[in-house]
Amino acid sequence: MSAAGSAPALEPEDEARAAFYGLIAQLFYAPPDQSVLAQILNARVFEGERGAMAESWRELVEQCRTAFPALLENEHTELFIGTGKAEVTPYLSRYTLERKTDNPLVLLRKQLDEWGMARRERATEPEDHVSSVCEAMRLAIAVQHRSTDEQKNFFDRFVYAGSIAFCSAVIASSKSNFYRRVARFTTEFLQVERSAFDMV
Repeated sequence: MSAAGSAPALEPEDEARAAFYGLIAQLFYAPPDQSVLAQILNARVFEGERGAMAESWRELVEQCRTAFPALLENEHTELFIGTGKAEVTPYLSRYTLERKTDNPLVLLRKQLDEWGMARRERATEPEDHVSSVCEAMRLAIAVQHRSTDEQKNFFDRFVYAGSIAFCSAVIASSKSNFYRRVARFTTEFLQVERSAFDMV
């Protein structure tokens, strides 16, 4: 996903939000290598904090301490790619489709086009991949500086319900180990986002 425009300084809270969306997008798009694992291990966030989000982050950090990239690659492939059919589909429209006549992907593409966001030329994944949707939120916050109302509208329409259902499927899968922690943290992060948007 790409977008035009420069990025002025962000408030610390928005900088953190954008960083989390970016990390979630990165983790679900491809298995983390040693550099990404180190990034998580060295991040100074939630120190001394309590709550479900902080606890789920610490669980993810602990998982990173003993993670091997080769095993993570196998887990990512088994969960989200598979041979023939993925164990868990990462395409959020699958979770939000209410009727056969619905087409959430068309609505998502229209919104992204209005925001001047487009898939990279070499990208093969549809725009409703969980990573693409989270990356769009990151861009909306960190690059385009969309208003809170615009962010909330996108979150409500295209992020929350599908991502929560997707994460539930990841957590429930017997093939999920590292990604169960990623999904738990993602769930808690999105719940905090939802509560914050509801207070606006």
